[in-house]
Amino acid sequence: MKLVIFGMGYTAQALLDEWPENWPCDVVATTRSAEKARALADEGLAARVFPGDDLAADLMDASHVLITAGPSEGRDPVLAHLRDAFAEAAGHLDWVGYLSTTGVYGDHAGDWVDEETPLAPSTARGRARVATEAEWQALHRDHGLPLHIFRLAGIYGPGRGPFERVRDGTARRIIKPGQVFSRCHVEDIAQVLIASIRKPDPGRIYNVCDDNPAPPEDVIAHAAELLGLPLPPEIPFEEADLSPMARSFYAESKRVRNDRIKTELGVHLRYPDYRTGLARLLSAEDAE
Repeated sequence: MKLVIFGMGYTAQALLDEWPENWPCDVVATTRSAEKARALADEGLAARVFPGDDLAADLMDASHVLITAGPSEGRDPVLAHLRDAFAEAAGHLDWVGYLSTTGVYGDHAGDWVDEETPLAPSTARGRARVATEAEWQALHRDHGLPLHIFRLAGIYGPGRGPFERVRDGTARRIIKPGQVFSRCHVEDIAQVLIASIRKPDPGRIYNVCDDNPAPPEDVIAHAAELLGLPLPPEIPFEEADLSPMARSFYAESKRVRNDRIKTELGVHLRYPDYRTGLARLLSAEDAE
């Protein structure tokens, strides 16, 4: 087995951490900087700088490919450089995973969405993801690329939780009535990917999220409760000092269904809600 990872970041590392010991695998991992490539090589990975290094030969030898890199300036960087190489390699690949986002669904005023919900993104990022999904799906349709699309909700996990902000006093409970987000622990994302590799179904799309969409202020409040600290102050959304990126997330409110990863892939979430996920993060901190 040979796995090529485009974008060796947080989620890709979680996948390697969860990788079954009885799956011998050569890993080629890409990064955008030569310095990071040297660090990856020191960890025993075959590191490539991308864009820059020629990945076509690696694709021809690969059995599995994971694309975590998102669109850049509205374009998918992997397709921009390697569309023809993927078309040529499609016939011998066993599995290709593309990590997308639940932002493709747009705003549903807190209502539920599933994989069959029409795509109606309300942000430029969401529109770029829809366009990129369509380009990858064209490779599946026209060349038989064994594509699997994973629409991820908000990712959290070790090093990406609310505790630091609650401890240092920078956390705020931003209140926008009716606002809910879905989220997912990175370990659960990794186990979904492994389940799909075990049971490939080319062309399939999966929502990846937990069972408990919730207002963001509830997550912050629970983190403070776990730490035994005062509740961070409430701030109305209209008065919050947010970056354009952060503000755009509040433009969409929806609850995302995850039935397909359970019924088709047999996934049992380790962290079915933010309470179990935050408790695990805190206990891991205490054990260090």
